[in-house]
Amino acid sequence: MQISRQADYGSRLILDLALQPTPDYVPIHEIAAQHSVPVPFMKKIASQLAAAGLVETTPGPRGGVCLARPASEITLLDVVEILDGPLFLNRCLVEPHACPYDQTCPVHQVWVQAQATLTAQLRQTTFAQLAHQYREQVL
Repeated sequence: MQISRQADYGSRLILDLALQPTPDYVPIHEIAAQHSVPVPFMKKIASQLAAAGLVETTPGPRGGVCLARPASEITLLDVVEILDGPLFLNRCLVEPHACPYDQTCPVHQVWVQAQATLTAQLRQTTFAQLAHQYREQVL
């Protein structure tokens, strides 16, 4: 399993906003340049995050993007699922009868546990925690 570039860049965008000393609009082109991401792609990501209520965007010369709610209320799971869709390691976890071995497969339970562990870790990880860790490492 690999998250998409979109989810990776979306996580970076949210983290950059969580690191801002004051909640203010940051130009999308600045965030895109900092991460070497094409501006149109970063705008698309910001638009999806805005539609989900994680960020607010405003156009114009003083416009940009800012968090729509506190970083402590935004999890890594939120961003991944908004940009990549529901998280699942194998299709048998979402379509139980898609596999003819769904009742007897010894690997199925491993997938269930691994997905539960990954989902829990991403759900517990907030961008406030990530921003704090980043500040501790850098400063």
